[in-house]
Amino acid sequence: MTGKSVKVTFIGSGGENLAARLDLPQGPPRAFALFAHCFTCNKDVFAAARIAGGLAERGIAVLRFDFTGLGASDGDFANTNFSSNVEDLVRAADFLRDSYEAPKLLIGHSLGGAAVLAAAGRVPEAQAVATIAAPADPAHVAAHFTEVRAEIEAAGEAEVLLVGRPFRIKKQFLEDIETQKLDAALAGLRKALMVFHAPRDATVGIDNASRIFLAAKHPKSFVSLDDADHLLSRKSDAIYVAEVLAAWADRYLGEAETAPAPPVPAGRVVVEETGEGKFTQRVAVGAHVLRADEPQSAGGLDSGPSPYDFLLAGLGACTSMTLRLYAERKGLALEKTRVTLSHARIHAEDCATCETKEGKIDRIERVIEMTGDLSAEERRRLLEIADKCPVHRTLRSEILIDTAEAG
Repeated sequence: MTGKSVKVTFIGSGGENLAARLDLPQGPPRAFALFAHCFTCNKDVFAAARIAGGLAERGIAVLRFDFTGLGASDGDFANTNFSSNVEDLVRAADFLRDSYEAPKLLIGHSLGGAAVLAAAGRVPEAQAVATIAAPADPAHVAAHFTEVRAEIEAAGEAEVLLVGRPFRIKKQFLEDIETQKLDAALAGLRKALMVFHAPRDATVGIDNASRIFLAAKHPKSFVSLDDADHLLSRKSDAIYVAEVLAAWADRYLGEAETAPAPPVPAGRVVVEETGEGKFTQRVAVGAHVLRADEPQSAGGLDSGPSPYDFLLAGLGACTSMTLRLYAERKGLALEKTRVTLSHARIHAEDCATCETKEGKIDRIERVIEMTGDLSAEERRRLLEIADKCPVHRTLRSEILIDTAEAG
């Protein structure tokens, strides 16, 4: 289970402070992993945060960091290149070894995947390597600079618009990636390899996955990401990679030690920040662990339902359960119930039956579908009973909420 995400820093290849996050499991980590993000991304990109959180839930601590000049790390991106990224990765592994434990798993997304392949031989403790949408040749990224390549060659540098942001690319960057070849690193990897790639990846073609896979020796595995995009921006794709990666890594990291969850008394709900994103929360209800978050449009990672989603879910579940109990008690032929809910803020003046006449009020729309051989009278009565579900009555009653600081 996810414990917490803590901010850490370490010294990068150029002597600058590099910003990082260490995602920790709830109990003692059974292994540490190192994650390298995609080209011009940062450690908090959704795919990195979700995959790190998924591994932490399986007992694996994950260090994800911003390469020099990106995100919250110091330094000038224009002075970096693929070689410096590899050095940053080695420094990150050194930091884990000195401060916690050397990483047994290396993970890289896009150009970060190429970087972990290049760095893997310098992290002897690593047992497994995973790449996600990685190019087989670091020079692949030069395609981003085709239109300004002549300017870079002539002037020594040029400004390039990448993912909607300007970056200054110097000639030394192009010269460096042209000299980088991964064939030797793959042939001598001597670590388990997992290759994730989407056949329809429009940024890094699937042929790159084939080249990486064929150049590596066994043990090696390939997982198709079907119609995922290059950045794994769809939540379900990032979650899928996290789940498959965690299950695959189990074979190489040893047996998981199940950390006992802290007891949550009956009738209590415990909510705490995970540190994965601005709003991400771990919700413990007895033996059940859930996630709460906000959508990306609101600044969240969209890794779980929002607080209002949970509110509607509680009302919907209570409504369906209440109808089931009533139908069984009365012997009604109710086969299945489906409750659809939505929440909105409306002007009070638009509500003819509300006591409040000014400002805005909350409106919950609840639509109930009932299948079964029910008469019109039975259906009418079931709709009346829906309003008597305990959560509905709680929402309509006066509520006292006592708040105090934990002592």
